[in-house]
Amino acid sequence: MGYGLLAMKALVLSSIVLSVVVGVESSSVQRRRVPAMYVFGDSTLDVGNNNYLEGEQVPRANKPYYGIDLPGSGKPTGRFSNGYNVADFVAKNLGFEKSPLAYLVLKARNYLIPSAISTGVSYASAGAGILDSTNAGGNIPLSQQVRLFESTKAAMESKVGPRAVSQLLSKSFFLIGVGSNDFFAFATAMAKQNRTATQSEVAAFINGSLISNYSAAITELYKLGARKFGIINVGPVGCVPIVRVLNATGGCADGLNQLAAGFDGFLNSLLVRLASKLPGLAYSIADSFGFAARTDPLALGFVSQDSACCGGGRLGAEADCLPGAKLCANRDRFLFWDRVHPSQRAAMLSAQAYYDGPAEFTSPISFKQLADKS
Repeated sequence: MGYGLLAMKALVLSSIVLSVVVGVESSSVQRRRVPAMYVFGDSTLDVGNNNYLEGEQVPRANKPYYGIDLPGSGKPTGRFSNGYNVADFVAKNLGFEKSPLAYLVLKARNYLIPSAISTGVSYASAGAGILDSTNAGGNIPLSQQVRLFESTKAAMESKVGPRAVSQLLSKSFFLIGVGSNDFFAFATAMAKQNRTATQSEVAAFINGSLISNYSAAITELYKLGARKFGIINVGPVGCVPIVRVLNATGGCADGLNQLAAGFDGFLNSLLVRLASKLPGLAYSIADSFGFAARTDPLALGFVSQDSACCGGGRLGAEADCLPGAKLCANRDRFLFWDRVHPSQRAAMLSAQAYYDGPAEFTSPISFKQLADKS
């Protein structure tokens, strides 16, 4: 193929990218508030990356009953949900059909760059943490997810040029939700030592390790062109069924929740600092912890807020959600799908709150305001 034809193809692709950036889209597609969405995080956002990772320790949602309520298929896709997850509902609110496809799915289909340009990519991986050491070897940790995005960007630039990619990324939505697994790992390590962490250990873990690594990830994404960050903080991890079942009363583990709340406070401060020194950085922190603490599940129509819909044993939390597991009759009325993850309806309600942004659930602006920010 001659150089002239190659140059022409590059020009055409660049024009396509620019048209998406300024919002020229098919009339059959809902208007997008952003041209693309890039997702980083853990199992609450994973849409299939872990299905392509090797190793027995890799958590996968590739068996029934996962996906049983997924519209159009009812089959497992790698989402840790009975249907869509939080990333899907955030994407829907932004005008997409669902979350962008997983990075490893796109690689397998040889469709990474077209998707990265036209829709986005999900790098989220179940079991991932802010720290590389969290569940090491069984996931794609946050730092590696950022590196995969860096390589994706380089490939995008080779197709359409740096200018078009820069414009695309500056207007796109970067969704991040990670941290819960780090707290589970920290609590497990303390339990194995049969002791409670000291204040200095907690400070070193949260501010010395988690916040510094989170800061490095956001700063690197900013350097790569990201400007709009939708960040979901760490929720009340001490209230998930797998933790509750360890308590004779089935109550929440308050100590674990206090650790998460402390982290969330530092995360708020981190984003204020980063926004003050990185020109053009805009963000919205979705308060997952606050949403859980300040909403009444019963008022929202849930009949269970402490048990898994799919599982086994006490609180449905003594067994994984696998073929043959006990399955609740009405999935929409359970807050939790399995012993860790929210149900499809719970994910929908939280994502809607983050998007609409009552001030009590988002700060300093809502996901919608962030998407519309010029």
